[in-house]
Amino acid sequence: MSMKNEKIREDEILEGETHELTVIDVDKGQSPLRVDKFIMNRVEHTTRNKVQIAIRAGTVLVNEKTVKPNHKVKPFDTIKILIERQSGEVHKIIPEDIPLNIVFEDEYLMVIHKPSGMVVHPGFGNKTGTLVHAIAFHIQRDDIPVLPGNEIDRPGLVHRLDKDTSGLMVIAKTEYAMSHLAKQFFDHDIERTYNAVVWGNFEEQEGTVEAYIGRHPRRRTIMAVHPDDSEGAKHAITHYKVLEDMYYVSLIECKLETGRTHQIRVHMNHIGHQVFSDSKYDGSRVVKGTVYSKYKQFVENCFKLCPRQALHAKSLGFIHPHTEEKMYFESELPDDMILALDKWRSYFINKSEK
Repeated sequence: MSMKNEKIREDEILEGETHELTVIDVDKGQSPLRVDKFIMNRVEHTTRNKVQIAIRAGTVLVNEKTVKPNHKVKPFDTIKILIERQSGEVHKIIPEDIPLNIVFEDEYLMVIHKPSGMVVHPGFGNKTGTLVHAIAFHIQRDDIPVLPGNEIDRPGLVHRLDKDTSGLMVIAKTEYAMSHLAKQFFDHDIERTYNAVVWGNFEEQEGTVEAYIGRHPRRRTIMAVHPDDSEGAKHAITHYKVLEDMYYVSLIECKLETGRTHQIRVHMNHIGHQVFSDSKYDGSRVVKGTVYSKYKQFVENCFKLCPRQALHAKSLGFIHPHTEEKMYFESELPDDMILALDKWRSYFINKSEK
């Protein structure tokens, strides 16, 4: 038997999602065995019940077809399972009384507005105070679902946002909701838009950036555009639309056709429209405008108003896993982005009137 990670749609794993497709090629000597038992024996951190729910939600395929839990695995079958990407480090979650901005909640899921500065799940240097610690306290249950193969420290998560990106996230509260939402994310059926404040103005009011994204060749903690798919770089497409042009900066809307780590930030940097105040991708310096001290001081004051990348997950749409109702949510821009935008508007208007 072999087990590998498969490239789906040219390896288009959406940024921020917590799962990937794993493929198991069944050995020629495999005796007939129920598919739920087969998977349970080979995937860590799961149970037969979790696997059965995943199968019913359509996140398990045998020879490209959905099956029932009692389907018998045979030699040379190919089994595909949507499971959690492993981080390599697991932390025990102790619930913490951290306030949550809940936009919607029922017994199956909740939609929250994550503020900038909040880490989504534990990791190196962030063992407490994360979103999942707050979720564990709010739900007050020991059975918060995890995807098959998921580490125990990521309950309820089917996607994530960077620490300093604000905006909407959906959290699963049942096993079936977890599997159903995971499939929607993987199939690109989730509707998501982002708002960003970026440096400069655009010649065209709408456009598309298409460029491969991979690890930076020297700075391994960030991503960069590559000329092709060598060295693990992945095809990426970002569509953008200008919402407001203030010459020095612009407010834009972004939709991701693919999704890569830091995709919007990397693509905007690549075309010379760095996300404002983004220290990792060259946006925390004067990119457009003069170098005179008065203007530089104005920009520094804007950085103080919004001291993180000006990127916000604005909208979120999906099919409710249990009711099958179309759900759609929008969130207002956070105060730090609003304050910075107001300051730039005033500056632009004053300059235009002179």
